[in-house]
Amino acid sequence: MRTVTLKRVVVTGLGALTPIGNDVNTFWNSLKSGTGGAGPITRFDTTEFKTKFACELKGFDIEKFMEKKEARKMDMFTQYAMVAAQEAVEDAGLHLDGVDKTQVGVIWASGNGGMQTFEDQIVEFTQGNFVPKFNPFFIPKLISDIAAGQISMKYGFMGVNYCTVSACASSSSALVDAFNYIRLGKANAIVAGGSEAPVTRAGIAGFNALKALSTRNDDPTSASRPFDADRDGFVMGEGAGAIILEEYEHAIKRGATIYAEMVGGAMTADAYHLTATHPEGLGARLGMERALEDAELKPEDVDYINAHATSTPLGDVSELKGITGVFGDHVTKLNISATKSMTGHLLGAAGAIEAIACIKATQFDLIPPTINTGALGEGIPTNLNLTLGKAQERTVNVAMSNTFGFGGHNAIVVFKKYKG
Repeated sequence: MRTVTLKRVVVTGLGALTPIGNDVNTFWNSLKSGTGGAGPITRFDTTEFKTKFACELKGFDIEKFMEKKEARKMDMFTQYAMVAAQEAVEDAGLHLDGVDKTQVGVIWASGNGGMQTFEDQIVEFTQGNFVPKFNPFFIPKLISDIAAGQISMKYGFMGVNYCTVSACASSSSALVDAFNYIRLGKANAIVAGGSEAPVTRAGIAGFNALKALSTRNDDPTSASRPFDADRDGFVMGEGAGAIILEEYEHAIKRGATIYAEMVGGAMTADAYHLTATHPEGLGARLGMERALEDAELKPEDVDYINAHATSTPLGDVSELKGITGVFGDHVTKLNISATKSMTGHLLGAAGAIEAIACIKATQFDLIPPTINTGALGEGIPTNLNLTLGKAQERTVNVAMSNTFGFGGHNAIVVFKKYKG
């Protein structure tokens, strides 16, 4: 019987493209200062829409990163992926000579894929009397796995390559998969993360139909308000997050900068409802328990939890029930914060950018805040440190990130301060 010795997995590169910063440093500085990213939608006329605002990217120009001809072959979600991945790959030095690219993979997530591409082509199809004159790039732009393929082609990464899809847990699922591939010795490094471009007419109207989005059109800047008594749904966000996970000895050998260590991850199901989380947070609780077990950590070892906390009336309460069930008496001693209050909800990309927030928290011993929360809502415990209003300094040795998706998907990742 073969015995497998699990390898250590570290973080050696980061890339972010978010509504509050188009690179990692700007994103982190905005998180620290409590900067919100919501505003009126600029992409289309919202006159007939229930929600007229979102967390869009600011000042993003794809032609700064690639030729217009190449960009036209990609949906926005792939464009976002390419930009975030470029920052992370260059940060880690994986593009340099001497890296065995057959041992570098890409596991990239998107919950929705090319929504704008699909919308545009179907509108054109119906307006053209249903004559099937589709763009030859329609399918390659649409499919969710194409971002992983595009990243691999740009850099020649020939290792494992695929897309994870688990709704809003998608990019955390990508991180868990990448973590397992590396620690089992099946890759030296993996570009893991996710991207999403859902600020489209169909995206906004579709989530409006589910009554999932906030309709606080008179004050969009404060609409993403986790745990608040007046929360009325999430704010749509867009962008991408990329994390280079690498086998520890490989990273040391090539002199890579190490930001943190990934020590655990788990995926579970609520097995409860099409869109709602389990009211007692049972699936979330199981995920957190298994992630801690995987990391060989105790609940009292955790200093910070980046909560999924989307600002939905039921979801915020059920998550805190799950957290309280896992952490017991320690729950009042750790920090919890909801960075979606600033970024909005990036759907399948949310886990990646929130993992970056956790990594930075361990690096700088600083907890990013939850903004926009005034009076706590019914069912929200008053004895928890939800990091309201402004960032808080504290030693962060272990940080956990929660992500949950429609269909009852839960993905939890755990990072540890790097100490050699």
